[in-house]
Amino acid sequence: MHIRSLRLVSFRAHADSTLRFAPKVNLLYGPNGAGKTNVLEAIHYLCLGKSFLASKDSYALRKGAPFFEIEGRFESDNGRDVTMRLAYVPAEGKRIFVNRAPLERLSQVIGIVPLVVFSPEDQALTAGGPDERRRFMDNILSQARPVYLNDLLSYRRTLKQRNELLVQGRYGSSVRGQDGVLESWTEELVVLGSRLIAARFRFVAEFDAFLRRAFECLQGDIEEPTLAYHTVVTPDAGLDLSDIERAYRAQLGRVARRERELGRTLAGPHLDELVFKLNGMEVRRFASQGQHRTFGMAMKLAQYFYLRDRLEENPIFLLDDVFGNLDPKRTRLLLELLQTDAVGQSIITAAHAEPLLSVLSIENGVNHAAEILSGRVATPGGLG
Repeated sequence: MHIRSLRLVSFRAHADSTLRFAPKVNLLYGPNGAGKTNVLEAIHYLCLGKSFLASKDSYALRKGAPFFEIEGRFESDNGRDVTMRLAYVPAEGKRIFVNRAPLERLSQVIGIVPLVVFSPEDQALTAGGPDERRRFMDNILSQARPVYLNDLLSYRRTLKQRNELLVQGRYGSSVRGQDGVLESWTEELVVLGSRLIAARFRFVAEFDAFLRRAFECLQGDIEEPTLAYHTVVTPDAGLDLSDIERAYRAQLGRVARRERELGRTLAGPHLDELVFKLNGMEVRRFASQGQHRTFGMAMKLAQYFYLRDRLEENPIFLLDDVFGNLDPKRTRLLLELLQTDAVGQSIITAAHAEPLLSVLSIENGVNHAAEILSGRVATPGGLG
């Protein structure tokens, strides 16, 4: 899959911009605040229905504008054309249209155009709390398996309802039959949560090979990366769904009194952890800054390989201002990789073009470079 053109209307720094993209590497360069990252954010909106930077859609609205609109034209690897449009009006929210047809739910857009993003914020993936790593798993599995996304959204709704009941009980507002209602929500939580746990166990087992391949691409066989998924059941206890359900019910039983005291659910996939290790040592606690950067980059590259393998479609690879933190060797390795058949289309942002253009071949017609200034394409003959 690759994006051929993108139009931004009243989006961040862009009043009305149109960009066209080459099929391989696209470099957007220019000073901070010029609108480079806005382009990547807009593509993320189209593919996943939300920003990868801001928690509120209103933050992406150009100052004084009544709405913003994004439209992208994509082409799949087998030549199928897909047009996607997202419109946001503050009082009405977001609407997404695929080939002019409105989607009933925003979540339906996920998986149509597979996408991988690597940005400075991803340092939290290796150095931050477990919620970042859970989000990483959920992002990949939601794009690769629609049934996982459905289970995840249902689990979150069930968790919210169960927590509300626990809060009511905590503050003495229980009503007749509440225990039976809580038991019903608990059983729903167990069924949905166990399916998520089973899917995550399978993912971690499969993802290991893609992570090792990514490390080899970036640095050879110098270090050995491994993953471990920590949840209510251990892998050696068996991964049969009924075994997971029994273990989950038992754990909820053990924490039931504490849950009533605190008013929240204390066991389940919303609290699980994905542990990263290098040569047997936990990355979050013991890795150097360079190892953190390499592991984070390898995880994103492995995500790319995994999605391409599962969907039989090249994802679009967005790299936002990541080369400034890389040494020249890894910069060259990554840029050379992006120009091979191992990766399809990529879109890169950088403050300065010169260090990258020494490796990036833009004369071949499959790669492009363009300068972004004040929310517009400033390079004649470039992307625009």
